[in-house]
Amino acid sequence: MFSKKPAEPGRPAAAPKAASRAMAAGSSTFSVIGSDVTIKGDIAASVDLHVDGTIEGDIKCASLVQGETSEVHGAVTAETARLAGRVVGSITARELVILRSARIEGDVHYDALTIEQGAEVDGRFAPNAQRNAKQAVSSHTKAEDATTLQLAN
Repeated sequence: MFSKKPAEPGRPAAAPKAASRAMAAGSSTFSVIGSDVTIKGDIAASVDLHVDGTIEGDIKCASLVQGETSEVHGAVTAETARLAGRVVGSITARELVILRSARIEGDVHYDALTIEQGAEVDGRFAPNAQRNAKQAVSSHTKAEDATTLQLAN
């Protein structure tokens, strides 16, 4: 029942070292920060990130899954985020799910938003489209001010 089959003729058995080298080369699809880990500094990940520990810094990643006991003290930027712990800082995500155990202190920017009953958010909500429009207006106003200063000189 639990016997190990010999390698088929013509097919070599996979070497364990090759598998570990592949994972070390970055073929992993997610990274995990355990509940016993505290990181002081910013995190940038091109893969999905699962955080159960404490982060004191900003997080930028493709997708974030936050455990219930996790704490993030900094800005969160992700394509998708599923938050269940505490976040003290702004959140920007295309798709955001705030679970009932989440405690958020900061502004929330999103394209699609789901909030479970019982979640606590102390901050403002704004769609990303509104934020992008404000940034465009601000950039345009700064450009006009710079042009006016050049013309005045």
